[in-house]
Amino acid sequence: MKPAFLIYPLITVILGSSLPVSAQDAADTIYSGGPILTIDDAQPRAEAVAVKNGRIVAVGDMATIDGYRGSSTVEFDLGGRALLPGFVDSHGHVALGGMQAYSANLLAPPDGGVTNIAALQSTLREWAKKNAQIVAGRKIIFGFGYDNSQLAELRHPTRWELDEVSNDIPVVIMHQSGHLGVVNSKALELLKIDARTPNPPGGVIQHDSNGEPNGLLEETAFFSAQNGVMKSLGLDGLRAVIRGGAELWASYGYTTAQDGLSSETIVTLAREMDEKQKLPIDIVAYPNVLEQADYIARSASRQYIHRVRVGGAKLSIDGSPQGFTAFRDRPYYAPVGDYPKDYAGYPRLPQAEVQRVVDFCFQHDLQIITHANGEGASDMLITAIRNARAQYGDPGNRPVLIHGQFLREDQVDSIKALGIFPSLFPMHTYYWGDWHYEHTVGPVAAQNISPTGWLAQRHMTFGTHHDAPVAFPDSMRVLSATVTRRTRSGRILGPDQRVDVNTALKAMTLWPAWQHFEEATKGSIEVGKVADLVVLSADPTAVDPETLSDLKVMFTIKEGDVVYDASRNPQAHTSSMPFLGDPEVAHQFLDALPD
Repeated sequence: MKPAFLIYPLITVILGSSLPVSAQDAADTIYSGGPILTIDDAQPRAEAVAVKNGRIVAVGDMATIDGYRGSSTVEFDLGGRALLPGFVDSHGHVALGGMQAYSANLLAPPDGGVTNIAALQSTLREWAKKNAQIVAGRKIIFGFGYDNSQLAELRHPTRWELDEVSNDIPVVIMHQSGHLGVVNSKALELLKIDARTPNPPGGVIQHDSNGEPNGLLEETAFFSAQNGVMKSLGLDGLRAVIRGGAELWASYGYTTAQDGLSSETIVTLAREMDEKQKLPIDIVAYPNVLEQADYIARSASRQYIHRVRVGGAKLSIDGSPQGFTAFRDRPYYAPVGDYPKDYAGYPRLPQAEVQRVVDFCFQHDLQIITHANGEGASDMLITAIRNARAQYGDPGNRPVLIHGQFLREDQVDSIKALGIFPSLFPMHTYYWGDWHYEHTVGPVAAQNISPTGWLAQRHMTFGTHHDAPVAFPDSMRVLSATVTRRTRSGRILGPDQRVDVNTALKAMTLWPAWQHFEEATKGSIEVGKVADLVVLSADPTAVDPETLSDLKVMFTIKEGDVVYDASRNPQAHTSSMPFLGDPEVAHQFLDALPD
């Protein structure tokens, strides 16, 4: 236990205790002085919690907890603030989250300032100028987070507009969805993409009216450019972004993160880092099953090695709903761009390949988490799981549907019947709810995106996620969106799909702990579980739901140790990313990168 009483002003040591408790039985820390939400239906509230050796040893009233005080017990005074179990990441990409430290911030308000293509160009130029040393060493200019739905032009930038930023250094910008991006002419040259280059399987190279590539690359067509950015970091750079991502997740109260499209390299580097300097939180990795099936089969485990474990396999069937690459069962409502009549998106791979991968996971008792946004993609997953269940039974591998953005109600029934755990993305109602209403699915179907209400009506457990870096891993924004479903413009999208705060909190704690096979040790404040905790500025069940996004994470506690303290990290959330926009911090963060 760290000597927290020497650091945190709200924590003091009870000296001279005359209570008859031995040093062997005394708690290391007792938490009290504010509302404690246990997320345990058998005991929803408590006055105090006692922790010893990183585990919860007592939960209850003050009289009960008094028996655990000793001469060295640390008293953590909540000061009226709320204590909850640490948040468990139902789906995110912790390594890519750290990657944002290397990029120009192209996000729209409230997370950035890019609202038109001129601002996007200016932001890239300014970043390249301030980070000239990094650009020279990496030989690439990289920006993350532009969103054509939030640009005044309502379109993607072109290669020629990026050429105005630089025509001799590759410029790569990633869409906020992570499923597409735009590159300049130099990058197209290096990627060997020209007017004669065919679309790769599961991807699209967009062209202008003259048949020339316009720089917009979708899905698998973009991934080669994305891989080039990652390779430019080198191994030391990857170590830096993994740690940066873990620290960012911790700053939002997550004590368990997911790396939802991982690799053997990331797992190996993360374990090496933790062995030398402990990672602040746990990471559950799901490598790409299409590339690393054998590694997953021999490495998946329920046990952590240096705070990292391989949880299973990741499969992606389709793409981004807001980017019109998700595979629907009907045409998009009013897509913005040059799309053919009755365009419904496309799958990345055929049904037979989905079935082969799902069968592989069932044969090897591997958990598979599957990205499926459109109705057509969800149909493909449901069919594959149904066939695998019929052939192999239920190996207890808890398959997970990731996103399910446009689920039909009959699909929800099938998911329940097949035992598929849904991890939904209610933050879409805030970030892209208006876009879905006006362009992707229309005003009627938009009411039911991320249908948590349908799940709650069926008494289903589910997870909610941020999919960072698609959105920031902002736990309070996840909570707010799930409860209010209020869009950027202020409309409530699908009032019947809203759930209460307690249900929304379970979808961020106990239920994703079950999703990860960790419900016995995480997700609630109960005796015997690890002391993974978060302190919020106020009780989320006692505030106006419209103010939930204003709540702040004050402390994050991992196995009894404080790993994030808002008072000691005052800049952590001022720009939503601790490193973006500050070249001095960026240079410091990347000083280990090879030339």
